Amino acid sequence: MAAARPPLIRALNEQLLLGHIRRLGQCSRADLARLSGLSKPTVSLALAAVERAGLIRVAGQQTGRPGRSAQLYEVHPEAGFVLGLDVGAQYLRAGVADLAGTIRARGAARLHASSVRGRIGELIRLADELCAEAGVDRAAVTQTVLGSPGVYDRNRDAMALTGRPPGWERPEIMTWLREEFGAALIIENDINAAALAEQADGHGREVGSFAFVSVGTGIGMGLVVGGQLVRGAHGVAGEIAYVPMTGGHGTEPESGASSSAAGWRGALEGASSAAAVVRSARRAGLRGQVSARSVFQAAARGDDRATGVVADEAQLVARMLCTVISVIDPELIVLGGGIGQAPGFADAVIAELGPMAPVLPDVRVSAIGTEAVVDGCLAAAAELAWARLTVDLPTAASAASAAG
Repeated sequence: MAAARPPLIRALNEQLLLGHIRRLGQCSRADLARLSGLSKPTVSLALAAVERAGLIRVAGQQTGRPGRSAQLYEVHPEAGFVLGLDVGAQYLRAGVADLAGTIRARGAARLHASSVRGRIGELIRLADELCAEAGVDRAAVTQTVLGSPGVYDRNRDAMALTGRPPGWERPEIMTWLREEFGAALIIENDINAAALAEQADGHGREVGSFAFVSVGTGIGMGLVVGGQLVRGAHGVAGEIAYVPMTGGHGTEPESGASSSAAGWRGALEGASSAAAVVRSARRAGLRGQVSARSVFQAAARGDDRATGVVADEAQLVARMLCTVISVIDPELIVLGGGIGQAPGFADAVIAELGPMAPVLPDVRVSAIGTEAVVDGCLAAAAELAWARLTVDLPTAASAASAAG
């Protein structure tokens, strides 16, 4: 094996120090030398190169310590910008952040368009509004990540298994999106994105393996094992909507409608989604404007019919989680989504899960809220943006030429 050449060594040093600055925030040359094990002259040389590239800047002077004050370095906020998008069933959400991690703008808009082209138009308008608020031209965004139901099929260059919105799986959709958001656009499964947000800012920070399970308009799971998001060989890891599990009042669709016609992505989603809770409630005798939220509110007030519906839902979700535990054995399960985060639902699930599961992991309710998908997309976009920017460093380019 040939020894590493100087340009490659310098590039690796620059990437190492940049990683420390990203993780720690403001730090001095001495801090970086201690953390990296590199000599102070080597650190100074690498910092100078990264600063010339516009990726870091001097943040000020270190105070409160004896001796000569040292310069502190931090990520340059203007090094780049990332855009996170969330295409939901009823709402579009988005956020713009700089590469120092500061959210410059975020917002949401209710979907009105019925056509896919119309939905993309509404998404573009929301992105443009937020970019303008953040003072960034959309064309200057370094990386965009869009969270969507389903998985990206590389062979077809199209989305698959989306369930909704209708037409979202057509190949031309990716062409339209890239025309607007750039060739580097990445599509991320929405629940995987939420799991990344949970890992970065939620309960997932505390563990190496956890399952983020969202139960709401649909049902899905993002799985992190060994600190890494698990996607599977075909990208469908976590697509628990397709688990062939039935039970509860909400199993059968109304008026004999098929699951595909109803927009469900699988048997479990057809039986345990918000729409299933509404069907259960109507069959149990609840009348008027029934929604999943109103059913849970009625159960909290002591309505026996609503309480039975919630109990059925908790049992069905517990059975699914038992399957996850038996196969994956995660340290933690985080419940998200409108149903997953409903007051008292986690306790009902735990009560059902305890007697049937081989072990009972910690089960918590996500505290991230409706911005989880956007925040996860921003986190993923930041990692991709930094990877692109460090590859474009002059030293990295020299190292690649030398290796070639």
